[in-house]
Amino acid sequence: MHNQHLSHYQHHHTFSSPDLHAEKMTKLVVYLTLSMMIVEIVAGYAYHSMALLADGWHMSTHAVALAIALLAFVIARRHADDRRYAFGTWKIEVLGGFTSGLILGAVGLAMSYVSIERLVNPVPIQYDQAILITALGLGVNFLSAFMLKDRHHSHHHSHHDETAHSHKEHSHEKSANLNLKAAYLHVIADAATSVFAIIALVGAKYLNWVWLDPLMGIAGAALILRWTYGLLKETGTILVDRESSGVLAEQIKQIIEDDGETKISDLHLWKVGMNKYACIVSLVTAHPQDIAFYKQKLGRIEELVHLTVEINICTHP
Repeated sequence: MHNQHLSHYQHHHTFSSPDLHAEKMTKLVVYLTLSMMIVEIVAGYAYHSMALLADGWHMSTHAVALAIALLAFVIARRHADDRRYAFGTWKIEVLGGFTSGLILGAVGLAMSYVSIERLVNPVPIQYDQAILITALGLGVNFLSAFMLKDRHHSHHHSHHDETAHSHKEHSHEKSANLNLKAAYLHVIADAATSVFAIIALVGAKYLNWVWLDPLMGIAGAALILRWTYGLLKETGTILVDRESSGVLAEQIKQIIEDDGETKISDLHLWKVGMNKYACIVSLVTAHPQDIAFYKQKLGRIEELVHLTVEINICTHP
């Protein structure tokens, strides 16, 4: 086959574009986080606040996780056109999100341990200075969260108004940038621990509830571990190519088998981008059509960006 004919059947395998805005915002948040981390750790040691110290060390691990998220963005962008990546570099970003989730979980466990230790063996705290530093950290958290917020998520599916009802149901599936989501969760976790720290410090200062400081550390750790579970489940499912989207699979089945004679004998469906799927479908029929016919039928499903069709002829009545 001549090269000019062969090129007609070839297509690209890059299904997601580099998010330059997310990369830029993540870089700025890394700088903010590192700066505030140093302030909180030093202040936590100086003023003997477990909540403030936990927040500082918590922020240090977030700085590492955010740096990993930034590195994932950079690598995915630089290798976006590298054909050695079978379905593009999107999963590099997902891997960054998964790694960030592991770090977030380690933070939660460490916070639990140290907070329980301080609950058993409390130490005196310089409340005024600790409250001031924690409030400053909370302000940095809010600024960072605003910078990382994934604003395009709610507008991603606005062009699907004229598709079938089942397609509409599927199109509302979460399609956030998981690397950016991981970075955002780290910042939100930091904000949550800052809020808990302020509540604990104020309560201990004015009500003499010294046990409130480590107790809030435990509550913050529990919240972080809950977020960790969700993030690891979402990213891990994609990394191991676990088949997903039962709604989309059912839609494919309905389209292929609408003639009452063709049947699907095997179907594989997995994510290769944000709300984008690759599909391998094996058909059994006594009256086969050209492969292009089946691809055209499934072409109405915009989420399918890479489709392989196998046709098996049924010779038995």
